[in-house]
Amino acid sequence: MSVDCRTRLQKDIQALARDAVFDAVIPDAIAVHGALAARGVTYQQLPSLGLDVDGRGVTLGAADGALYVRSGTDTAGVVVELAADALSDLVQDVQSTMGLAMTSRVRIAAGAINDWIGWEPALRALFDGRKVHETGDVTFTDLDGGPLDLSRTFTVDDDREEMAHFLAQAGFLHLRQVFDRSVMDAIGADIDECIGRATPDDGESWWAEDATGTAQAVRVLFFYEKSAALREAVADERYQWIGDLTGDGHQHKGGGEGLVKPLGIVRGLSDLPWHKDCGQGKHAYMCSALTCGISITGADRVSGALGVIPGSHRANTMATGRDPNLDLVPRTLETETGDVTVHCSDTLHRAHPPVERPRKVVYSGFGLAPLPGDEAIADPRYSRDARADLSSVQDRIEAADNPDDPRRYQARRRR
Repeated sequence: MSVDCRTRLQKDIQALARDAVFDAVIPDAIAVHGALAARGVTYQQLPSLGLDVDGRGVTLGAADGALYVRSGTDTAGVVVELAADALSDLVQDVQSTMGLAMTSRVRIAAGAINDWIGWEPALRALFDGRKVHETGDVTFTDLDGGPLDLSRTFTVDDDREEMAHFLAQAGFLHLRQVFDRSVMDAIGADIDECIGRATPDDGESWWAEDATGTAQAVRVLFFYEKSAALREAVADERYQWIGDLTGDGHQHKGGGEGLVKPLGIVRGLSDLPWHKDCGQGKHAYMCSALTCGISITGADRVSGALGVIPGSHRANTMATGRDPNLDLVPRTLETETGDVTVHCSDTLHRAHPPVERPRKVVYSGFGLAPLPGDEAIADPRYSRDARADLSSVQDRIEAADNPDDPRRYQARRRR
């Protein structure tokens, strides 16, 4: 039933020099996983990738079933410019292709940012031995070996083994009637209070814009610290048992964020497109954490219900955006007030835009304790300040893209 798929230790992260990566790390990885990575590059029809690092460049590509690395970037289909420390983080899965764009550590010099993002699964195949997902790789079975009913929902009184199996297979759970409406009303009032006093520069909220350009606060950061009602709710056994479900020793992280989903948002981090929570990087160090959505208000197809792609946590596929070739079928989780959704941190999910009614939800989940012999190492790029700074991440992603490529970052179409 385990969903712990970690393969790296944080204590092993090193500051790798550019030449060490180009002359040793990449060739060594090709010797071990080159055929696997080449298969992914070919299957996804990726352009060759040029890495220009502090004046020296190499190109990665696939030919005749093998991955190659060549000097220079003149023949590459997509070329990125980055510093040696960013390259070091990339090959060690400290930051992903999208993570580097989100933190302004990469610039697309040729090609488009979607080509760069598309290389992420192939890079994970090369450096971590994870096969790039192909049609038919993921199937679903119940405990008896029959087809899994992906529409099933559960209550806290249902069989825990069945729930753990469902979560391991599908990558999500829908738990009904976990909290009373009075508890949700109290937490909802705390969200309203925090949203009401939020300002764009307070470092404790995210903002988004509607079609008129009007900015609205849409997320309360560090909400767990601000809401006694939330702290009391997540301390309840009706919630805490989730951490024990898979037997992996998940622990509540003691955090939480309050979200509102207004109508008519066209820009900003409100109605997030398909993504994995490990999409910025560190899948090999953190997955799978369990992300829990507490439905303060219900959410259906017209009020911004959560979308999930069952089985995507078992697929090495794009972690930011949905691969158009992905054969896994999305589902919409329609909830009522007091329900809780659970998804693995590497399950593709999205926030559907509400079209008739807004909604409120709180996310507060469970993380994995360090592996034996490892240690938790704080990363400044995931600090409190960095979390707050993500409100303007869309501008940074667009700035990283190649201004001369007609296929500019897709989010621009939402303006």
